Amino acid sequence: MINSVILLILLGIVAWFWFDTQRSQEIAKAICKQTCGQLHLQLLDDTIALMRVRLKRNSRGRFSVQRTYQFEFYEQGSNRQQGTVIMRGITLELLEMPGHMNRIISPA
Repeated sequence: MINSVILLILLGIVAWFWFDTQRSQEIAKAICKQTCGQLHLQLLDDTIALMRVRLKRNSRGRFSVQRTYQFEFYEQGSNRQQGTVIMRGITLELLEMPGHMNRIISPA
């Protein structure tokens, strides 16, 4: 009985983490698309890749999940360039696109 409850709790945590990661990735991708559009750049492959996941404390001292994504963008006449998005939960923490914008850091 107790083993079944523990297994259900673990499955619930895994399901929550997977759905939260999907939501975070969708929001990060939308931010990348919007920023690339504003800077007249093209988001290549229409994708972003999850590079790192870790726990960090937020401004209230509570742990939250921080995910680092990388994406590639293109400006006509140049090569592929790589940008970075760091999300704290579903909130933008950092957006970096070398050569096009300095770091944009949002309070998380």
